[in-house]
Amino acid sequence: MSEVKISAEVRTEFGKGASRRVRRENKVPGVLYGHGADPVHLTLPGHELLLALRTPNVLISLDVDGKTQLAIPKAVQRDALRQGILKHVDLLLVRSGEKVTVEIPVHTEGELAPGNNLLEHVLSTLPVEAEATHIPTEVTVSIAGLEAGASILAKDIPLPSGSKLSIDEDAVVLQVLSAQAEEAPAESAEGDASAEA
Repeated sequence: MSEVKISAEVRTEFGKGASRRVRRENKVPGVLYGHGADPVHLTLPGHELLLALRTPNVLISLDVDGKTQLAIPKAVQRDALRQGILKHVDLLLVRSGEKVTVEIPVHTEGELAPGNNLLEHVLSTLPVEAEATHIPTEVTVSIAGLEAGASILAKDIPLPSGSKLSIDEDAVVLQVLSAQAEEAPAESAEGDASAEA
């Protein structure tokens, strides 16, 4: 897992106007909380933070007033129209060796069995508990040769060492469905009838 170093400043102004001013300077308002400490309001560099957040569950080494603390992103608010613009971020303090529960992306590899099969991602992420400094970035599942009716349960997915499921092990993550026959010809026949009327 990658660790990204980011320098942040403690924020003393609050409210919408203050947040807008921060964003105009290409910075992002955020809050750092956890371990029973009072929340710390921060201003983070927008571009560096955006690059860091490209990695799911990235471990951020925050330098705040000369003090370094480890944190992971807990909630990220993006601009509704321009996803590349960050509006706010909540960061959770973590310590080396501490266990945290995170959602890791599920990726697939391989091809389904020949035929009219469709793969449904029932869960696109898998909740796991892992050490804060060793959070897996993703899990990869082989779907090679699976036929309609097949499903992959949470317990079937190999997890990196040190990680364990934080979900019912019998939860369905992926399932293969049989594609339904299209009913387009019936609709076009109705369309022709209405056109003649």
